Amino acid sequence: MKRVLIKPLITEKLTGIQEKENKYAFQVHPKATKKEIRKAVEELYPEVTVTNVNTMTNPGKPKGRHTRRGFIAGRTTATKKAIISIKEGQEIDFFTEI
Repeated sequence: MKRVLIKPLITEKLTGIQEKENKYAFQVHPKATKKEIRKAVEELYPEVTVTNVNTMTNPGKPKGRHTRRGFIAGRTTATKKAIISIKEGQEIDFFTEI
């Protein structure tokens, strides 16, 4: 069984969106569907009703390093983010879980 929600994303830009538009961001499993994400958020936060789920996949960046044996190339892992819209007047508090 895959863990759908990996962690909430807390940045300056996303905090502004939380306050203005009532949207929250999570890093999710790369193969998670929108229905699975909606279900996972509503199970983790029972007081919240999800109205919309938008997802985006960020490809891994190419990385490399020079060693004695030559250049070693590789990539960072790809990630998937989900932006969750919740019902007006509801809120998720990430900091009570810490």
